[in-house]
Amino acid sequence: MVSRTHKGLTGCAGAEYPHTAMNTQTDTAVSAPARALSTAVILAAGRGTRMKSQRPKVMHPLAGQPMLRYLLDNAARVFDRIVVVVGPDMDDVAALAAAHQVVVQQDRLGTGHAARQAEALFGDGDVAVLYGDNPLITPDTMRALLEQRRRDDTGLALLAMEPADPARYGRVVAHDGQVERIVEWADATPAERAVRLCNAGVLCADAADFRRWLDEINNDNAQGEYYLGDVVARAVADGRSVRAVVAPEDELRGINSRAELAQAEACVQARLRQAAMDGGTTLVAPGTVFLCADTVLEPDTVVHPNVVFGPGVHVKSGAEIHAFSHVEGAIIGPDAQIGPYARLRPGSDVGAKARVGNFVEIKATTLGAGAKASHLTYLGNATVGSGANIGAGTITCNYDGVFKHRTEIGAGSFIGSDSVLVAPVRVGSGVITAAGSVITHDVPDDAMAIGRARQTNRAGHAASFRERLKNRKERG
Repeated sequence: MVSRTHKGLTGCAGAEYPHTAMNTQTDTAVSAPARALSTAVILAAGRGTRMKSQRPKVMHPLAGQPMLRYLLDNAARVFDRIVVVVGPDMDDVAALAAAHQVVVQQDRLGTGHAARQAEALFGDGDVAVLYGDNPLITPDTMRALLEQRRRDDTGLALLAMEPADPARYGRVVAHDGQVERIVEWADATPAERAVRLCNAGVLCADAADFRRWLDEINNDNAQGEYYLGDVVARAVADGRSVRAVVAPEDELRGINSRAELAQAEACVQARLRQAAMDGGTTLVAPGTVFLCADTVLEPDTVVHPNVVFGPGVHVKSGAEIHAFSHVEGAIIGPDAQIGPYARLRPGSDVGAKARVGNFVEIKATTLGAGAKASHLTYLGNATVGSGANIGAGTITCNYDGVFKHRTEIGAGSFIGSDSVLVAPVRVGSGVITAAGSVITHDVPDDAMAIGRARQTNRAGHAASFRERLKNRKERG
């Protein structure tokens, strides 16, 4: 079984969270009428002023992928369709969401106004409005929200949390499970500020109700904006039941600053590490290992402290990644050994039982089964045959300033220490290159290549040379 670290992630610590106000939906009989399609509307038009960045807020990465990607992927596992609301000139956000329906909020007049831009796409089923900068909500929590809305006694369902520090969150005032109102911290009485249940802002309602309530809210406030949260007051005024689904704080945290981005990154990393270990990977010091959302670690891999995985890594069963290694865009074969202090760059493919040792860097290079580059080596744009041994200090000169060129090293070859292979060049199978050689021409199979200047020794020359240098220095 392969552990793909971003699958099935739950709370920040990796444990299932016991949602409140949740019931289980039974399978629908074949003869039952088809239900209307559910829709998730994701608001992603925010500029992220507090991020102090030219990049749209929802495009800032968590574990190597834009935060919006998490919400899109998780929502797609729960809702029948997704609508993404973007701002003008946010082409990169629209491109990320291109598989779904995208609408543009030309004027940023608040979250309620943003939701209105998607009204025509609500359909006839249930609609949930989510936030692109609130990316860590799991599919389980989304299902709990949707299932609560579908109960007969619920007109509007919302997500809420009980954070360790409620701080300035809006409070959810409820009685006997019925939400009576949402009170912003600035407007709350001391008794209301003592309430632990806090609003996360995510709402779910029947499409027709949602449209009506959105159309009824106004911008009579200091900011002159239309707030999505005002829908709660409209539902209560309509005499409809409003119910809260409580979920973990780590799922519902919003990201509005670099500090909050770092907190979310810590949460994502905790989830990924737990998923990796649950899938059969040994993390010797989990808190020091950094994974990407797409990192694939097969069972019985071992990862030592202070290892960083960039995007596009697949580590096969039995491989071992030693301390202080950095791996990106690479495939690591079964029982291979990497590091310590190794760097694998995009396009690297390390074969079964191969070895990439300390202070070795490889890029766009295939290392055959059992091949070894044990120390102080750079291999770029190279193919290394099975069983080949690359000596310390070897480099492939693959770049001429304009083009990249390939080096081929045949199976079983022994490349002597401090060899320089000037590409394009082919070194055949079973070849030996003498230490310190510069190889500029192809080497046939089973040949020995010696490409270094002839050594000459001048007796006593060192002393006289030093004396001349000393005299020159004294003369200034």
